[in-house]
Amino acid sequence: MKNKNVLITGATAGIGLETAKALAKQGANVYVHGRNAEKTKIAVDEIIRFSGNKNVGFFTADLSSQKEVHRLADEVKAKLDRLDVLINNAGGVFQKHQLSVDGIEMTFANNHLSYFLLTHLLLDLLKKSAPSRIVNVASHSHYSGKFDFEDMKMERSYNIMKAYERSKLGNVLFTMELAERLKGTGVTVNALHPGVVKTGIAGKNTGKLVVLAWKLFELYQGAISAEDGAKTSIYLASSPEVEGESGKYYDLCKHKWHSKYSQTEGLKEKVWELSEKLTGLS
Repeated sequence: MKNKNVLITGATAGIGLETAKALAKQGANVYVHGRNAEKTKIAVDEIIRFSGNKNVGFFTADLSSQKEVHRLADEVKAKLDRLDVLINNAGGVFQKHQLSVDGIEMTFANNHLSYFLLTHLLLDLLKKSAPSRIVNVASHSHYSGKFDFEDMKMERSYNIMKAYERSKLGNVLFTMELAERLKGTGVTVNALHPGVVKTGIAGKNTGKLVVLAWKLFELYQGAISAEDGAKTSIYLASSPEVEGESGKYYDLCKHKWHSKYSQTEGLKEKVWELSEKLTGLS
Protein backbone atom coordinates (compact mmCIF):
# COMPACT_ATOMS: atom_id res chain seq x y z
CA MET A 1 0.00 0.00 0.00
CA LYS A 2 3.06 2.24 0.04
CA ASN A 3 2.16 5.65 -1.44
CA LYS A 4 -1.24 4.51 -2.68
CA ASN A 5 -4.04 7.06 -2.33
CA VAL A 6 -7.00 5.82 -0.29
CA LEU A 7 -10.26 7.67 0.38
CA ILE A 8 -12.50 6.40 3.21
CA THR A 9 -15.92 7.88 3.89
CA GLY A 10 -17.29 7.98 7.42
CA ALA A 11 -13.84 7.60 8.94
CA THR A 12 -13.97 9.75 12.07
CA ALA A 13 -14.85 6.80 14.33
CA GLY A 14 -15.62 3.09 14.39
CA ILE A 15 -14.84 0.83 11.45
CA GLY A 16 -13.81 3.68 9.16
CA LEU A 17 -11.29 5.09 11.62
CA GLU A 18 -9.76 1.68 12.34
CA THR A 19 -9.52 0.99 8.61
CA ALA A 20 -7.77 4.32 8.08
CA LYS A 21 -5.29 3.67 10.91
CA ALA A 22 -4.35 0.25 9.56
CA LEU A 23 -3.93 1.37 5.93
CA ALA A 24 -1.89 4.40 7.01
CA LYS A 25 0.36 2.05 8.95
CA GLN A 26 0.84 0.08 5.74
CA GLY A 27 2.18 3.26 4.13
CA ALA A 28 -0.86 4.46 2.21
CA ASN A 29 -1.69 8.12 1.74
CA VAL A 30 -5.01 8.13 3.59
CA TYR A 31 -7.77 10.69 3.12
CA VAL A 32 -10.62 10.46 5.57
CA HIS A 33 -14.08 11.93 5.21
CA GLY A 34 -16.35 13.16 7.98
CA ARG A 35 -19.34 15.44 8.42
CA ASN A 36 -17.77 17.59 11.12
CA ALA A 37 -14.45 19.35 10.46
CA GLU A 38 -13.37 19.39 14.11
CA LYS A 39 -14.03 15.66 14.61
CA THR A 40 -12.34 14.87 11.31
CA LYS A 41 -9.20 16.78 12.33
CA ILE A 42 -9.12 14.85 15.61
CA ALA A 43 -9.36 11.59 13.64
CA VAL A 44 -6.47 12.66 11.41
CA ASP A 45 -4.30 13.34 14.47
CA GLU A 46 -5.16 9.91 15.89
CA ILE A 47 -4.30 8.18 12.61
CA ILE A 48 -0.95 9.95 12.46
CA ARG A 49 -0.11 9.09 16.08
CA PHE A 50 -1.05 5.44 15.59
CA SER A 51 0.67 4.89 12.24
CA GLY A 52 3.60 7.31 12.32
CA ASN A 53 2.50 8.23 8.79
CA LYS A 54 1.99 11.94 8.25
CA ASN A 55 0.47 11.52 4.79
CA VAL A 56 -3.08 11.81 6.09
CA GLY A 57 -5.63 14.36 4.88
CA PHE A 58 -9.34 14.93 5.18
CA PHE A 59 -12.50 16.12 3.47
CA THR A 60 -15.86 17.08 4.96
CA ALA A 61 -19.36 16.68 3.52
CA ASP A 62 -22.90 15.67 4.43
CA LEU A 63 -23.34 12.64 2.20
CA SER A 64 -27.14 12.68 2.48
CA SER A 65 -27.04 15.79 0.26
CA GLN A 66 -26.25 15.18 -3.39
CA LYS A 67 -24.94 18.73 -3.75
CA GLU A 68 -22.46 17.95 -0.97
CA VAL A 69 -21.44 14.68 -2.64
CA HIS A 70 -20.71 16.58 -5.86
CA ARG A 71 -18.65 19.12 -3.92
CA LEU A 72 -16.71 16.34 -2.18
CA ALA A 73 -15.94 14.64 -5.50
CA ASP A 74 -14.78 17.94 -7.02
CA GLU A 75 -12.46 18.55 -4.05
CA VAL A 76 -11.03 15.04 -4.25
CA LYS A 77 -10.33 15.39 -7.98
CA ALA A 78 -8.76 18.81 -7.47
CA LYS A 79 -6.43 17.48 -4.77
CA LEU A 80 -5.55 14.00 -6.03
CA ASP A 81 -4.10 13.01 -9.39
CA ARG A 82 -4.86 9.36 -8.69
CA LEU A 83 -7.14 7.29 -6.46
CA ASP A 84 -6.11 3.70 -5.83
CA VAL A 85 -8.79 2.70 -3.32
CA LEU A 86 -12.24 4.12 -2.55
CA ILE A 87 -13.86 2.72 0.58
CA ASN A 88 -17.55 3.62 0.85
CA ASN A 89 -18.00 3.16 4.58
CA ALA A 90 -20.28 5.96 5.85
CA GLY A 91 -23.69 4.90 7.10
CA GLY A 92 -26.39 5.58 9.64
CA VAL A 93 -29.77 4.65 11.04
CA PHE A 94 -32.69 7.01 11.57
CA GLN A 95 -35.36 6.33 14.16
CA LYS A 96 -37.99 8.61 12.68
CA HIS A 97 -39.08 8.82 9.08
CA GLN A 98 -37.43 11.75 7.36
CA LEU A 99 -36.50 12.88 3.88
CA SER A 100 -33.15 14.17 2.73
CA VAL A 101 -32.71 17.65 1.32
CA ASP A 102 -33.26 16.01 -2.08
CA GLY A 103 -36.62 14.54 -1.00
CA ILE A 104 -35.38 10.95 -0.64
CA GLU A 105 -35.90 8.66 2.36
CA MET A 106 -32.91 9.52 4.54
CA THR A 107 -31.48 6.05 5.16
CA PHE A 108 -31.50 5.21 1.45
CA ALA A 109 -30.04 8.61 0.56
CA ASN A 110 -27.27 8.41 3.15
CA ASN A 111 -26.35 4.72 3.00
CA HIS A 112 -26.90 3.78 -0.63
CA LEU A 113 -27.19 6.75 -2.96
CA SER A 114 -24.08 8.39 -1.48
CA TYR A 115 -22.09 5.27 -2.45
CA PHE A 116 -23.66 5.23 -5.88
CA LEU A 117 -23.16 8.91 -6.68
CA LEU A 118 -19.70 9.42 -5.17
CA THR A 119 -18.37 6.33 -6.91
CA HIS A 120 -19.73 7.48 -10.27
CA LEU A 121 -18.22 10.93 -9.86
CA LEU A 122 -14.81 9.42 -9.06
CA LEU A 123 -14.86 6.61 -11.64
CA ASP A 124 -12.68 8.40 -14.18
CA LEU A 125 -10.02 8.97 -11.53
CA LEU A 126 -10.24 5.33 -10.41
CA LYS A 127 -9.96 4.10 -14.01
CA LYS A 128 -6.99 6.36 -14.60
CA SER A 129 -5.33 4.83 -11.52
CA ALA A 130 -6.03 1.18 -12.42
CA PRO A 131 -5.48 -1.37 -11.07
CA SER A 132 -7.69 0.20 -8.39
CA ARG A 133 -10.33 -0.98 -5.96
CA ILE A 134 -13.74 0.04 -4.68
CA VAL A 135 -14.85 -1.40 -1.34
CA ASN A 136 -18.49 -1.08 -0.26
CA VAL A 137 -19.25 -1.66 3.41
CA ALA A 138 -22.63 -3.40 3.39
CA SER A 139 -24.10 -5.68 6.07
CA HIS A 140 -25.62 -9.11 6.63
CA SER A 141 -28.80 -7.05 7.17
CA HIS A 142 -29.14 -7.13 3.40
CA TYR A 143 -30.36 -10.74 3.73
CA SER A 144 -33.62 -9.36 5.14
CA GLY A 145 -33.80 -6.41 2.73
CA LYS A 146 -36.56 -5.95 0.18
CA PHE A 147 -37.57 -3.27 -2.31
CA ASP A 148 -41.09 -1.86 -2.53
CA PHE A 149 -40.77 0.25 -5.66
CA GLU A 150 -44.25 1.68 -5.07
CA ASP A 151 -43.21 3.19 -1.73
CA MET A 152 -39.56 4.20 -2.04
CA LYS A 153 -40.05 7.07 0.41
CA MET A 154 -41.49 4.62 2.96
CA GLU A 155 -44.36 7.00 3.61
CA ARG A 156 -46.92 4.23 4.00
CA SER A 157 -44.94 2.30 6.57
CA TYR A 158 -41.59 3.25 8.08
CA ASN A 159 -39.44 0.95 10.18
CA ILE A 160 -35.87 1.79 11.21
CA MET A 161 -34.53 -1.69 10.52
CA LYS A 162 -36.45 -2.20 7.26
CA ALA A 163 -34.99 1.07 6.00
CA TYR A 164 -31.49 0.01 7.02
CA GLU A 165 -31.86 -3.47 5.50
CA ARG A 166 -33.04 -1.98 2.21
CA SER A 167 -30.11 0.45 2.09
CA LYS A 168 -27.59 -2.35 2.69
CA LEU A 169 -29.28 -4.48 0.03
CA GLY A 170 -28.80 -1.49 -2.26
CA ASN A 171 -25.05 -1.59 -1.52
CA VAL A 172 -24.86 -5.25 -2.52
CA LEU A 173 -26.90 -4.82 -5.70
CA PHE A 174 -24.80 -1.79 -6.65
CA THR A 175 -21.63 -3.84 -6.19
CA MET A 176 -22.93 -6.67 -8.37
CA GLU A 177 -24.02 -4.45 -11.24
CA LEU A 178 -21.02 -2.13 -11.11
CA ALA A 179 -18.66 -5.11 -11.33
CA GLU A 180 -20.32 -6.11 -14.60
CA ARG A 181 -19.94 -2.60 -15.99
CA LEU A 182 -16.29 -2.31 -14.94
CA LYS A 183 -15.06 -5.48 -16.63
CA GLY A 184 -11.88 -4.79 -18.56
CA THR A 185 -11.15 -1.46 -16.85
CA GLY A 186 -8.79 -2.74 -14.14
CA VAL A 187 -11.13 -1.41 -11.45
CA THR A 188 -12.63 -3.97 -9.08
CA VAL A 189 -15.51 -3.58 -6.64
CA ASN A 190 -16.51 -5.81 -3.72
CA ALA A 191 -18.90 -5.56 -0.78
CA LEU A 192 -18.58 -6.84 2.75
CA HIS A 193 -20.20 -7.53 6.09
CA PRO A 194 -17.97 -6.12 8.86
CA GLY A 195 -19.64 -8.20 11.56
CA VAL A 196 -21.89 -7.03 14.37
CA VAL A 197 -19.64 -4.25 15.59
CA LYS A 198 -19.69 -2.14 18.73
CA THR A 199 -20.00 1.29 17.14
CA GLY A 200 -22.01 4.41 17.86
CA ILE A 201 -24.22 4.00 14.78
CA ALA A 202 -27.41 3.61 16.85
CA GLY A 203 -26.59 6.60 19.03
CA LYS A 204 -27.03 9.07 16.19
CA ASN A 205 -30.45 10.29 15.04
CA THR A 206 -32.23 7.98 17.50
CA GLY A 207 -33.69 7.95 21.01
CA LYS A 208 -32.84 6.13 24.23
CA LEU A 209 -35.06 3.12 23.49
CA VAL A 210 -33.36 2.48 20.14
CA VAL A 211 -29.92 2.81 21.72
CA LEU A 212 -30.90 0.33 24.45
CA ALA A 213 -32.39 -2.12 21.95
CA TRP A 214 -29.27 -1.89 19.78
CA LYS A 215 -26.97 -2.52 22.75
CA LEU A 216 -29.01 -5.59 23.71
CA PHE A 217 -28.78 -6.78 20.10
CA GLU A 218 -25.00 -6.31 20.17
CA LEU A 219 -24.80 -8.25 23.43
CA TYR A 220 -26.97 -11.08 22.07
CA GLN A 221 -24.98 -11.28 18.83
CA GLY A 222 -21.60 -11.13 20.59
CA ALA A 223 -20.58 -7.85 19.00
CA ILE A 224 -16.92 -7.40 18.12
CA SER A 225 -14.66 -4.37 18.40
CA ALA A 226 -14.37 -1.78 15.65
CA GLU A 227 -10.77 -2.92 15.16
CA ASP A 228 -11.95 -6.46 14.38
CA GLY A 229 -14.84 -5.10 12.32
CA ALA A 230 -12.39 -3.27 10.07
CA LYS A 231 -10.43 -6.38 9.12
CA THR A 232 -12.46 -7.29 6.04
CA SER A 233 -12.39 -3.70 4.74
CA ILE A 234 -8.61 -3.67 5.17
CA TYR A 235 -8.34 -7.07 3.48
CA LEU A 236 -10.36 -6.03 0.43
CA ALA A 237 -8.48 -2.74 0.14
CA SER A 238 -4.98 -4.14 0.39
CA SER A 239 -4.62 -7.91 0.11
CA PRO A 240 -3.01 -9.39 -3.02
CA GLU A 241 -5.26 -12.42 -2.46
CA VAL A 242 -8.26 -10.55 -3.90
CA GLU A 243 -6.45 -8.86 -6.78
CA GLY A 244 -8.75 -9.07 -9.79
CA GLU A 245 -11.72 -10.35 -7.77
CA SER A 246 -14.86 -8.31 -8.35
CA GLY A 247 -18.60 -8.33 -7.74
CA LYS A 248 -18.36 -10.46 -4.62
CA TYR A 249 -19.60 -10.25 -1.04
CA TYR A 250 -17.21 -11.00 1.83
CA ASP A 251 -17.61 -11.86 5.50
CA LEU A 252 -14.64 -12.51 7.82
CA CYS A 253 -12.32 -12.00 4.84
CA LYS A 254 -13.94 -14.89 2.98
CA HIS A 255 -16.27 -14.95 0.01
CA LYS A 256 -19.89 -15.55 0.97
CA TRP A 257 -23.00 -15.67 -1.19
CA HIS A 258 -25.24 -12.66 -1.02
CA SER A 259 -28.96 -13.08 -0.39
CA LYS A 260 -31.18 -15.17 -2.63
CA TYR A 261 -33.46 -12.17 -3.11
CA SER A 262 -30.53 -10.07 -4.37
CA GLN A 263 -30.11 -12.60 -7.16
CA THR A 264 -33.67 -12.00 -8.43
CA GLU A 265 -33.50 -11.63 -12.21
CA GLY A 266 -33.51 -7.99 -13.26
CA LEU A 267 -33.42 -6.59 -9.70
CA LYS A 268 -29.91 -5.16 -9.72
CA GLU A 269 -30.54 -3.51 -13.09
CA LYS A 270 -33.83 -2.03 -11.87
CA VAL A 271 -32.22 -0.61 -8.71
CA TRP A 272 -29.36 0.76 -10.82
CA GLU A 273 -31.80 2.58 -13.11
CA LEU A 274 -33.71 3.92 -10.11
CA SER A 275 -30.46 5.11 -8.50
CA GLU A 276 -29.44 6.87 -11.71
CA LYS A 277 -32.79 8.64 -11.80
CA LEU A 278 -32.70 9.66 -8.12
CA THR A 279 -29.16 11.05 -8.44
CA GLY A 280 -29.74 12.83 -11.75
CA LEU A 281 -27.25 10.65 -13.61
CA SER A 282 -29.77 9.49 -16.24
